[in-house]
Amino acid sequence: MMYGIGYGGCFVFFMMFGLFLLLVLVIIGIYFIIRHFSKSNEKEGPGSGEKALEILHERYARGEIDEEEYNRKKSELQRL
Repeated sequence: MMYGIGYGGCFVFFMMFGLFLLLVLVIIGIYFIIRHFSKSNEKEGPGSGEKALEILHERYARGEIDEEEYNRKKSELQRL
């Protein structure tokens, strides 16, 4: 018998290529899943303090908090 030549050899080659392609697609899928979840956590990271200061400023402008509480919370947020 001659291995690697003829119909059987081509079939094995395409089967191996297909499995390799499947492995690559699985790795790419895992990469994008990890990237998606890490980006959703970034929203709570840097920059969230700026949003908190905006909300604090809006609450002070609407009169929900007084100046003393505004200044105290502002200094706490700026320390973070």
